[in-house]
Formats: sequence, structure tokens, C-alpha cells
Amino acid sequence: MIERIPFGSTGHESSRALFGAAALGRMRQDKADAVLKTLLEFGVNHIDTAAGYGDSELRIAPWMKTHREDFFLATKTRERDARGARESLEHSLLRLGVERIDLIQLHNLVEAEEQKQALGPGGALEALVDARDAGLVRYIGVTGHGTFAPRRHLDSLRQFPFDSVLAPCNFAMLAQAEYAADFEELYAMCQQRGVAFQTIKSVARRRWSEADEGPRHSWYHPIRDHAALRRAVHFVLARPGLFLSTSSDTTLLRPTLEAAADRAAQPGDAAMAEDVHRLGIEPLFVRGVSDTV
Repeated sequence: MIERIPFGSTGHESSRALFGAAALGRMRQDKADAVLKTLLEFGVNHIDTAAGYGDSELRIAPWMKTHREDFFLATKTRERDARGARESLEHSLLRLGVERIDLIQLHNLVEAEEQKQALGPGGALEALVDARDAGLVRYIGVTGHGTFAPRRHLDSLRQFPFDSVLAPCNFAMLAQAEYAADFEELYAMCQQRGVAFQTIKSVARRRWSEADEGPRHSWYHPIRDHAALRRAVHFVLARPGLFLSTSSDTTLLRPTLEAAADRAAQPGDAAMAEDVHRLGIEPLFVRGVSDTV
């Protein structure tokens, strides 16, 4: 079973591997049911979806009828104004078939102007706080992709006591000095303030190239080598307090959860560097080059 630790200061003990429910966005219900059964097998008790993940919320809804108490349920909104965020939240509640969501997150808040709008008067945060006060949500978080995500989260946390953050984390991303510096500062702040720190892209290999063949179950080329995948998972989970969100490629769900259930020590830099060289691993996001999905 996968270890559970406090999800920041929320009082909930979440499995350190969180289910990234973008995987369900284009999936039939029977296949989604099989995936969700796998979560129970490994003790995963935290689902992270979003209003923008296709039919993901609809695929989760049938499970909430019988397993609502088994999962900490998180979703996201991309809306930046109060009215849009409230409507998005209400739509998610309806699609998920629940009366309350555990965590609502401002989705990919990395642009300065969007941050200013979302956190300012009449912004999305205002609506989410009202929804929390009304009992529709319990906690509020912020997520981000790209190399500026940790820096923007630092700004957001200075303006509002968010309960959680989310940012990319893998060996290749942290090999970039600017990104690593921002990430470490954010990690330290989260540890100090009791903010849950979720990570994404742990098993990312690189972006797809035109020469790549075979099915593409996620927007990036994942690590499929078994030993390298395990090291990639352990690289994240060896650090105290970090949570790992699983890939949208469900063919990697079981090996990822198996690795997460094995509390191995952090792999050495030499082994990680060898995986980078052998598999051609590259950072998904490079400042000034490829900073968007």
C-alpha cells in the first residue's frame, strides 16, 4: 500500500501518489471503472481532476455514489473572474454528482496578468472563498505548468494562504538552475507554512518528435523503461512532503503505483544522469524555448 501523509494543513492524510484524472478524459465508463478499481488496490485515496479534462468528472461521478468517503476529491477551474469561477465550480459539482468538493484549484495560474485578475477584486479567488464559506468546497489551491510555476506560486502564497500548490518536478527539470532555485524556495515555504506540494510530470521523458511511432496516451513522451520509471518516481517521493500526481497515460498507472508503494531511497545523481543519457530525457519546459503545454 502507498504511504499516506498529511496533505498540508488540511487534516487529511492523502496517499503520496495522487491519481491524475486527466487520464479519464476520453475514456469509456467501463475502462474508467477498471482504472478506479486499481486505485483502491494500492490505497490511493486522492483524485485530482479538472473542469477542462474532457469527460473526466463524468467518469468519476458514478464512483462518488458509493466511494465518496474513500477519496479526497479535487478539481480545477481555468476561469479568472468571480462569475466564471462560480459557474465553473457549480458545473463541476453537478458533473461529479457531489454536494461538496474537497479542493478547488486555480488551474495553471502562471501568467502575471491572469494572476492579477484572479487574485484581485472581482477575481476568481473571491468566488472560491465565498464558495468555501458556503460549504461548497473545503480548501483552495493553485496549480501551474512551465518554468515560471514555482515563482508564480510564491507570489500567490504571499497574497493568499492557499492550501496547496502544484508544479512540475523531475530530474531534468531540476537540472535547470533557475527552475531549481524557484522550486527549492517554494518547497521551503510550503514546508514552513504547511502547504501541500503536489508534483506533476515525474515520469516525463521528453516532448514527442515527428519521428516517434506508436500510440500517444499523453501529450508528452513518457518513460517506459521499468527501472528508469521506478527511479523517476523515487526521485520525487524520496523528498519529504511531496505528492506525485500520476500520468494521463494509464498504461503507466500500475507500474507507477507499484514504484510508489516501494519506499526506496532517493536514487543517486549518477543513476539519474545515466537514465537521461540512455533514454534521451529532456525537460518538458525550457525558459524562453518551450514553456507551454
